Amino acid sequence: MYKYLSLEYVNSSRLYNHIVALSRTSGVSDERSGVSVFGSSPITDGAVATLPAADSKDFDSNEEGDDDVDLFGEETEEEKKTTEERSVSVKASTKKKESGKSSVLIDIKPWDDETDMKKLEEAVRSILMEGLFWGASKLVPVGYGIKKLQIMCTIVDDLVSVDTMIEEQLTVEPINEYVQSCDIVAFNKT
Repeated sequence: MYKYLSLEYVNSSRLYNHIVALSRTSGVSDERSGVSVFGSSPITDGAVATLPAADSKDFDSNEEGDDDVDLFGEETEEEKKTTEERSVSVKASTKKKESGKSSVLIDIKPWDDETDMKKLEEAVRSILMEGLFWGASKLVPVGYGIKKLQIMCTIVDDLVSVDTMIEEQLTVEPINEYVQSCDIVAFNKT
């Protein structure tokens, strides 16, 4: 498997030489390691990796500074104070957010072709609720001379439920003499 590493597997041979050089600098001998490679390329001066002197100094100074860190100890007073300050700032930043709004496109179908569509639209727009804003509307032909009212409204999600509005407002007296059924065509969060 490791035959002719220097010719066919140049990158593998170079990696092996690098590992051997690193193990020599760390004092680990390669005797009795159980790895044998045949045909490796010779070690050159550029292949030997050594740690820069600055890195080894930083490593020694870090060992002395590790005594300050207590991984399993209690929180200090400063840490407790910092934690409390963070929790207070998080609570202050979570002010009551403005509730979301949604744009809803509703199809309102009349009973028949003789239904007065202007009165149907007036009846629909007469529904006034906090958080409900009526928008543009148009008449869309369905077939056999029947047209449906397509109307846009904007709602505040926390204040108005579209399903409740349809069930309790659009399909009850006196509006139900004009409205046969209602369908939600589009519901977009803004």
